[in-house]
Amino acid sequence: MNEWVHLETSDVPGGGKSLALMQRGGEFSIVVGNIELMNSTRGTSEEALASLTCARLTDRPAPRILIGGLGMGFTLRAALRELGPDARIVVAELVPAVAAWARGPLASVFAGCLDDPRVELRETDVTRLIQSEAAGWDAILLDVDNGPEGLLRRANNRLYDEWGLKRAQWALKPGGTLGVWSGTPDRKFKARLQRLGFTVAEVRRPASGSSGPRHVIWLATPP
Repeated sequence: MNEWVHLETSDVPGGGKSLALMQRGGEFSIVVGNIELMNSTRGTSEEALASLTCARLTDRPAPRILIGGLGMGFTLRAALRELGPDARIVVAELVPAVAAWARGPLASVFAGCLDDPRVELRETDVTRLIQSEAAGWDAILLDVDNGPEGLLRRANNRLYDEWGLKRAQWALKPGGTLGVWSGTPDRKFKARLQRLGFTVAEVRRPASGSSGPRHVIWLATPP
C-alpha cells in the first residue's frame, strides 16, 4: 500500500492549530495533528446533509443556500445535484488554503463544481454572513469544526451556542432549515435547539457508503 505523502500545511486563522493536506495514491486527507478531519473517499454523511436539506426546498423555485465549511466539497456537490438552475449557493470557508487546495491538489475531487454559475465562494467566517442579513437564506448548512464539539478554533463554538442559534433563526427565511453536521452525537446541542423552539429531526448516516462510523445530522426548523 502506498504511504501517505505530506503535500501542504496551513495555519487555522485564530485557532493556533494547523491543517495538513495528505495524499496516498488517489486518496486525499486533511488532518490536524493525528486526527483526520476529512477524507476524499468518505463523504456519505456530508452529502446527506445537503440532500436531506434540499428535499425540504422543493417548493422554493430559487432558493438561497449558505454552506459553512468547504471541506472537500461533498456538501456543495450534493446540493448542486439536488437544486435547480435558479438556486444560489454561497460557501463560506475560513481557511484560505482550503479554498486554494480545492483548485489545486484537490481539483480532481472538486471536479469543477466551484465554476458552477450557481456557486459563490467567500473566504470568510460563516458567522459574518449569518449576521449580515435578516431572513436572507432558505437554508443554512453548517459543517464547521467537526460539529458542536469543535477541535480547531474556540470561536467556532459560537455557531452552536444559544447566541449562534438565535442568529441562525434571524438569518433564515420563514420555514427555512438549519442543517448541522457532527462527527458525534450531542444531546445537549439537540436540547438547545429544542429549547429555542426549533423543530428538530436527527438523522444518522455512515461516513462511507454503508460502512464506517455513523455521523449525525440535525435538520432544524425555527418557529
